[in-house]
Amino acid sequence: MALQYSDLIRNAQLDQVEVITGTAPLLTIRTLAPPANCAAANTGTVLATINLPSDWMAVAASGTKAILGGPWTESSADAAGTAGHFRIHNTAGTVCHLQGTVGTSGTDMIVDNVVFAVGQAFSISTFTLTAGNA
Repeated sequence: MALQYSDLIRNAQLDQVEVITGTAPLLTIRTLAPPANCAAANTGTVLATINLPSDWMAVAASGTKAILGGPWTESSADAAGTAGHFRIHNTAGTVCHLQGTVGTSGTDMIVDNVVFAVGQAFSISTFTLTAGNA
């Protein structure tokens, strides 16, 4: 049987994501599939780099945690290509704390368009973390 947690524990676990990533974590949207895990080296071309604010997600509730102030709109993509995954690093960009898939539906992070052009504006409409057994 899998462990089951109360909403209080699941919410506390999720709220630690912002604590661990630190002030102003770095979000990169990249081409290709995500690496095997966060400890693996970066893969793909960086299409966009976004400095997230220190409070970038809402307080967790009912075992979920969503973006704060969304959708997030970015004024300019850095490179051209098709988005495949994202990584959230510490401010320096040296430690990956979170990664997942990017797409227009059915992925971990939802963007308005996965085909990026240099200088193109884009938005991230949905990004929600869900704790185990939520």
